[in-house]
Amino acid sequence: MTHKRRVAVFDFDGTLTRKDTFLEFIRFTQGRFRFWTGFIIHAPVLILMKLHIYANWKAKQQVFTFFFKGWDYTRFEKAGKAFSLVIDNMRKLQGMELLQQELKESNDVYVVSASIEEWLSPWCLSHGIKQVVSTQVEVKNGKLTGKFLTKNCYGKEKVARLIEVEPCRDDYVLYAYGDSQGDAEMLQFADFGIMVK
Repeated sequence: MTHKRRVAVFDFDGTLTRKDTFLEFIRFTQGRFRFWTGFIIHAPVLILMKLHIYANWKAKQQVFTFFFKGWDYTRFEKAGKAFSLVIDNMRKLQGMELLQQELKESNDVYVVSASIEEWLSPWCLSHGIKQVVSTQVEVKNGKLTGKFLTKNCYGKEKVARLIEVEPCRDDYVLYAYGDSQGDAEMLQFADFGIMVK
Protein backbone atom coordinates (compact mmCIF):
# COMPACT_ATOMS: atom_id res chain seq x y z
CA MET A 1 0.00 0.00 0.00
CA THR A 2 1.37 3.39 -1.06
CA HIS A 3 1.33 6.12 1.57
CA LYS A 4 -0.07 9.44 0.43
CA ARG A 5 2.00 12.58 0.67
CA ARG A 6 1.22 14.91 3.56
CA VAL A 7 0.60 18.49 2.45
CA ALA A 8 0.06 21.35 4.89
CA VAL A 9 -1.43 24.73 4.01
CA PHE A 10 -1.32 27.77 6.28
CA ASP A 11 -3.18 31.03 6.09
CA PHE A 12 -0.93 33.93 7.11
CA ASP A 13 -2.69 36.94 8.64
CA GLY A 14 -4.29 35.96 11.93
CA THR A 15 -2.96 32.40 11.71
CA LEU A 16 0.80 32.93 11.77
CA THR A 17 0.56 36.60 12.79
CA ARG A 18 -1.42 38.54 15.38
CA LYS A 19 -2.10 41.46 13.03
CA ASP A 20 -3.25 42.08 9.47
CA THR A 21 0.00 42.65 7.57
CA PHE A 22 -1.73 44.51 4.72
CA LEU A 23 -2.78 47.22 7.16
CA GLU A 24 0.56 47.16 8.95
CA PHE A 25 2.46 47.48 5.66
CA ILE A 26 0.44 50.57 4.77
CA ARG A 27 1.22 52.07 8.17
CA PHE A 28 4.90 51.08 7.77
CA THR A 29 5.27 52.76 4.38
CA GLN A 30 2.88 55.71 4.67
CA GLY A 31 3.06 56.90 8.27
CA ARG A 32 0.16 57.27 10.69
CA PHE A 33 -1.36 60.48 9.33
CA ARG A 34 -1.70 59.30 5.72
CA PHE A 35 -2.74 55.84 6.96
CA TRP A 36 -5.70 57.24 8.90
CA THR A 37 -6.56 59.78 6.19
CA GLY A 38 -6.76 57.01 3.60
CA PHE A 39 -8.98 54.84 5.74
CA ILE A 40 -11.32 57.71 6.63
CA ILE A 41 -11.71 58.41 2.90
CA HIS A 42 -12.47 54.74 2.23
CA ALA A 43 -14.69 54.20 5.29
CA PRO A 44 -17.95 53.87 3.27
CA VAL A 45 -16.46 51.16 1.04
CA LEU A 46 -14.97 49.30 4.02
CA ILE A 47 -18.29 49.37 5.87
CA LEU A 48 -20.08 47.96 2.81
CA MET A 49 -17.41 45.25 2.60
CA LYS A 50 -17.97 44.30 6.25
CA LEU A 51 -21.72 44.09 5.53
CA HIS A 52 -20.94 41.77 2.58
CA ILE A 53 -22.51 44.27 0.16
CA TYR A 54 -19.22 45.14 -1.54
CA ALA A 55 -16.68 42.51 -2.65
CA ASN A 56 -13.64 42.02 -0.43
CA TRP A 57 -11.20 42.13 -3.35
CA LYS A 58 -12.69 45.35 -4.76
CA ALA A 59 -12.38 47.14 -1.43
CA LYS A 60 -8.82 45.91 -0.93
CA GLN A 61 -7.81 46.97 -4.43
CA GLN A 62 -9.31 50.44 -3.98
CA VAL A 63 -7.32 50.93 -0.79
CA PHE A 64 -4.17 49.55 -2.45
CA THR A 65 -4.62 51.89 -5.43
CA PHE A 66 -4.99 54.92 -3.16
CA PHE A 67 -1.74 54.22 -1.34
CA PHE A 68 0.51 52.64 -3.96
CA LYS A 69 -0.53 53.49 -7.53
CA GLY A 70 2.45 54.98 -9.37
CA TRP A 71 5.12 53.64 -7.03
CA ASP A 72 8.29 52.37 -8.71
CA TYR A 73 8.29 48.60 -8.40
CA THR A 74 11.87 48.58 -7.09
CA ARG A 75 10.79 50.91 -4.26
CA PHE A 76 7.80 48.68 -3.46
CA GLU A 77 9.90 45.52 -3.52
CA LYS A 78 12.51 47.05 -1.18
CA ALA A 79 9.75 48.21 1.18
CA GLY A 80 8.30 44.69 1.18
CA LYS A 81 11.64 43.15 2.10
CA ALA A 82 12.20 45.71 4.85
CA PHE A 83 8.71 45.11 6.22
CA SER A 84 9.20 41.33 6.18
CA LEU A 85 11.82 41.80 8.92
CA VAL A 86 9.24 43.56 11.10
CA ILE A 87 6.67 40.77 10.79
CA ASP A 88 8.46 38.62 13.38
CA ASN A 89 7.28 41.11 16.00
CA MET A 90 3.69 40.12 15.08
CA ARG A 91 4.10 36.33 15.17
CA LYS A 92 1.33 34.26 16.71
CA LEU A 93 2.84 31.67 19.02
CA GLN A 94 0.32 28.86 18.45
CA GLY A 95 0.42 29.24 14.68
CA MET A 96 4.22 29.28 14.61
CA GLU A 97 4.40 26.13 16.73
CA LEU A 98 2.03 24.34 14.34
CA LEU A 99 4.09 25.57 11.39
CA GLN A 100 7.32 24.19 12.88
CA GLN A 101 5.60 20.86 13.47
CA GLU A 102 4.36 20.67 9.87
CA LEU A 103 7.77 21.63 8.47
CA LYS A 104 9.07 18.47 10.18
CA GLU A 105 6.17 16.16 9.35
CA SER A 106 4.81 17.23 5.95
CA ASN A 107 6.24 16.56 2.52
CA ASP A 108 5.20 20.01 1.35
CA VAL A 109 4.20 23.13 3.29
CA TYR A 110 2.47 26.09 1.65
CA VAL A 111 1.42 29.49 2.85
CA VAL A 112 -1.70 30.45 0.90
CA SER A 113 -2.66 34.02 1.69
CA ALA A 114 -4.33 37.19 0.50
CA SER A 115 -1.18 39.03 1.59
CA ILE A 116 1.04 40.58 -1.05
CA GLU A 117 3.95 38.56 -2.40
CA GLU A 118 6.60 41.25 -1.90
CA TRP A 119 6.57 40.93 1.88
CA LEU A 120 5.12 37.45 2.25
CA SER A 121 7.71 35.56 0.17
CA PRO A 122 10.80 37.04 1.90
CA TRP A 123 9.30 36.27 5.32
CA CYS A 124 8.40 32.71 4.33
CA LEU A 125 11.84 32.01 2.87
CA SER A 126 13.46 33.20 6.10
CA HIS A 127 11.35 30.61 7.98
CA GLY A 128 12.03 27.67 5.69
CA ILE A 129 8.84 27.89 3.61
CA LYS A 130 9.62 27.78 -0.10
CA GLN A 131 6.10 27.48 -1.47
CA VAL A 132 3.98 30.62 -1.31
CA VAL A 133 0.67 31.35 -2.99
CA SER A 134 -0.34 34.99 -2.62
CA THR A 135 -1.91 38.07 -4.15
CA GLN A 136 0.33 39.60 -6.81
CA VAL A 137 0.48 43.21 -7.92
CA GLU A 138 0.31 44.48 -11.49
CA VAL A 139 3.36 46.35 -12.80
CA LYS A 140 3.61 48.26 -16.08
CA ASN A 141 6.71 50.14 -17.25
CA GLY A 142 8.30 49.56 -13.87
CA LYS A 143 5.46 51.15 -11.90
CA LEU A 144 2.55 49.79 -9.88
CA THR A 145 -0.80 50.28 -11.62
CA GLY A 146 -2.66 49.99 -8.32
CA LYS A 147 -4.39 46.82 -9.53
CA PHE A 148 -3.81 43.20 -8.65
CA LEU A 149 -2.37 40.86 -11.28
CA THR A 150 -4.16 37.92 -9.66
CA LYS A 151 -7.46 37.63 -7.87
CA ASN A 152 -7.24 38.43 -4.18
CA CYS A 153 -6.22 35.10 -2.63
CA TYR A 154 -9.19 34.88 -0.25
CA GLY A 155 -12.04 32.43 0.32
CA LYS A 156 -12.66 30.05 -2.58
CA GLU A 157 -9.76 31.60 -4.50
CA LYS A 158 -7.40 29.98 -1.97
CA VAL A 159 -8.68 26.54 -2.96
CA ALA A 160 -8.50 27.36 -6.68
CA ARG A 161 -4.90 28.56 -6.38
CA LEU A 162 -3.85 25.51 -4.34
CA ILE A 163 -5.34 23.20 -6.98
CA GLU A 164 -3.23 24.97 -9.61
CA VAL A 165 -0.04 23.87 -7.85
CA GLU A 166 -1.36 20.61 -6.33
CA PRO A 167 -3.89 19.33 -8.90
CA CYS A 168 -3.86 15.59 -8.01
CA ARG A 169 -6.06 15.82 -4.92
CA ASP A 170 -6.27 12.06 -4.42
CA ASP A 171 -2.49 11.82 -4.10
CA TYR A 172 -2.13 13.67 -0.81
CA VAL A 173 -3.63 14.15 2.64
CA LEU A 174 -4.28 17.85 3.22
CA TYR A 175 -3.93 19.61 6.56
CA ALA A 176 -5.14 23.23 6.49
CA TYR A 177 -4.75 25.90 9.16
CA GLY A 178 -6.73 29.14 9.28
CA ASP A 179 -8.42 31.57 11.62
CA SER A 180 -11.26 33.34 9.82
CA GLN A 181 -14.15 33.25 7.36
CA GLY A 182 -11.67 33.84 4.54
CA ASP A 183 -10.23 30.37 5.27
CA ALA A 184 -13.55 28.51 5.49
CA GLU A 185 -13.45 27.00 1.99
CA MET A 186 -9.89 25.78 2.43
CA LEU A 187 -10.64 24.24 5.81
CA GLN A 188 -13.64 22.43 4.30
CA PHE A 189 -11.57 21.28 1.33
CA ALA A 190 -8.90 19.77 3.58
CA ASP A 191 -8.92 16.30 5.09
CA PHE A 192 -8.08 17.99 8.39
CA GLY A 193 -9.09 21.64 8.80
CA ILE A 194 -7.77 23.28 11.96
CA MET A 195 -8.88 26.67 13.30
CA VAL A 196 -6.03 28.54 14.99
CA LYS A 197 -7.44 30.76 17.73
